[in-house]
Amino acid sequence: MVGAGHTRFGVLPEGPRELLRAACDAAFASVDRGLERSRVDEAYLGSLGFSGWQLGNASAILAEEARVVGAPVTHVENACASAGFALRSGARAIESGAADLVLVAGLEKMTDVGSARRRYWLGVSGDTEWERLAGLTFAGVYALIAARHMAEHGTPAEALAEVAVKNHDHARSNPNAQFHKAITRADVLAAPRVAAPLGLLDCCPVSDGAAAVLLAGEEIARTLTDTPVRIAGTGAGSDYLALQERSSLTSLAATRRAASEASRRAGWGPDRVSFAEVHDCFTIAELVALEDLGLAPPGQAAELTLSGATRLGGRLPVNPDGGLKAKGHPIGATGASQAYEIFQQLRGSAGRRQVAGAERALAHNVGGSGASATVTLFDVGGP
Repeated sequence: MVGAGHTRFGVLPEGPRELLRAACDAAFASVDRGLERSRVDEAYLGSLGFSGWQLGNASAILAEEARVVGAPVTHVENACASAGFALRSGARAIESGAADLVLVAGLEKMTDVGSARRRYWLGVSGDTEWERLAGLTFAGVYALIAARHMAEHGTPAEALAEVAVKNHDHARSNPNAQFHKAITRADVLAAPRVAAPLGLLDCCPVSDGAAAVLLAGEEIARTLTDTPVRIAGTGAGSDYLALQERSSLTSLAATRRAASEASRRAGWGPDRVSFAEVHDCFTIAELVALEDLGLAPPGQAAELTLSGATRLGGRLPVNPDGGLKAKGHPIGATGASQAYEIFQQLRGSAGRRQVAGAERALAHNVGGSGASATVTLFDVGGP
């Protein structure tokens, strides 16, 4: 990665074109020695097309707003993991020799439709034949996961609450985050129930926003900046769409497979990262991710979280940007946003949320309730 750009996340007046333009302009502007847009060989856009804004060809919108018209652009749609898969596609294009310079962007405009329409679009990321027709909401899916995790491992509600509190604390140092207000465990536990055991403050918000990163082959990267961030390994996996078909409710097979592939390609694994960006669409999702990634033994992510280890200054900071929970979750933008945060952290430019001595990082992006997932490992180069 040689450049990265990010808009504010939240309820924004800008439309999808303006958001894409701002993120891409910021990414190009961040390249230390400058980069002519005509040099971009390929571009990838991660987006669900929430509320149908795309009008059939989102790729053309990216080409226009990034001013790379002429370069081939691919629209990647894998629910909430769209930009994670777009990033993987961009990295593999460079690895294969098919491209030298690649633009990867993620985008979603979610707040321009009513609540009923929002619930519809969130629901399509899960199983529509059984889960939705039976009345199960997206929050309800993760509530089932949370309830089962509590039953199997004795996971306390306080651990879920601490995920929310910690990520809100981190977001206060992120100018792009949707929320900058501190909350307490008592606030989380007392919040209105959305789908028991999950309450309002266990859930990520509906958000608008965009993010973009620029990828280059190693030799070209060194001509553009003295501090590139290397994608050391990428991995991806899939699982059954409906929860009823899976072997476990408390572990995502797609995440485990993605982490294994990324580790094999990188030559090192999640146990060596300085910090992690994980997909915390609901508080339980962060705990499950820590266990699936091997950052905590099965059933022990709650203890790790309650110990303070996952906070900034702890042994393993998780979501220093506030995560989906507090930074916001414009569906298609999240994977690119995670890469943006890692770009800042590994270059030592994350400001008040800087992870001290950060040299390796992990991004974990999940589609829907876990049917798709990517894991990407990053470092500052070298052995």
